Amino acid sequence: MAQERHVRRVLAAGAVLALAVSSGEGAGAGDGRRESPVALTGRTAQSTARDVPRTAALYPRDGRRDLTADDRARYPGAGVLWCRRPDGVPQKAAAAWLIGTPSLVLLNAHNFRNRQLETTRQVSDCYFQIGGRNYDFVADSLRLGVAPDAQRLHITDDWALLRLTQPAEGPRQPMPASAPDLPTGDLALPVTLVAPGGHQNYRGDSSLEACAVRRIDPPTEGGIRRARHDCNDGYGGSGSGLFDEAGRLVAMQSASLSMNARHAFDIEFHYGSALLIEGELLDALHRAQREGTSPPAR
Repeated sequence: MAQERHVRRVLAAGAVLALAVSSGEGAGAGDGRRESPVALTGRTAQSTARDVPRTAALYPRDGRRDLTADDRARYPGAGVLWCRRPDGVPQKAAAAWLIGTPSLVLLNAHNFRNRQLETTRQVSDCYFQIGGRNYDFVADSLRLGVAPDAQRLHITDDWALLRLTQPAEGPRQPMPASAPDLPTGDLALPVTLVAPGGHQNYRGDSSLEACAVRRIDPPTEGGIRRARHDCNDGYGGSGSGLFDEAGRLVAMQSASLSMNARHAFDIEFHYGSALLIEGELLDALHRAQREGTSPPAR
């Protein structure tokens, strides 16, 4: 029997550092394990963030650059989730996407829940920023990707939808018409990771990087598959979008292993995790677009 391995998984959640810890006999794609977000708050999270070198990356290669005006025109729904600290000071928390309608926002569930699905933030403490303007959320509009009877938050249900109190001005991200036509298993899919919220380990306020999806795992929660990729990430990069060469949103960043380690990419032990825009997530997006608003919380 292989020696039990303990893998430390770090979710890039900006003001809230999120960790996921898994153990098992190896970490193969078919071993049935799940990655589950855990939000850490308070002194531990703050001291960890303070100690992270701002120039450290996930991998020795770091091809990130600042977003340009042309990039923002190509990815028009790129926005940022801001949340207030207990003292009321706003902090950049994560990436978020205005998608489909002028009032619908897509982002990670772990911005508001930890691995045990305990509330870590109130929607009313946060707002959405895009195009230089701030927009409040409808506090009771949060729609989480987890099933009603779920006891854990995983990579493949780590999504949430929120509705804005007023329509945002300007363009928005087109709604994916269908799920990405991608095979399960190993592949080499060129993608662009767009991080409108930037990363703590990157000098700019936002970033973009050409990278690749290297493996797509079988579907788990909600009929959604996890994409393992070699894109650099850092605290604040949760919710970043992965776009294919045609500019279509195919996945949303959720977690990365060994944050800021500068180790070589390893498909089993050191990679980024994103959830594909498919299954129950795509169904919920299409339903929200038809209704013109995000669906109520369940």
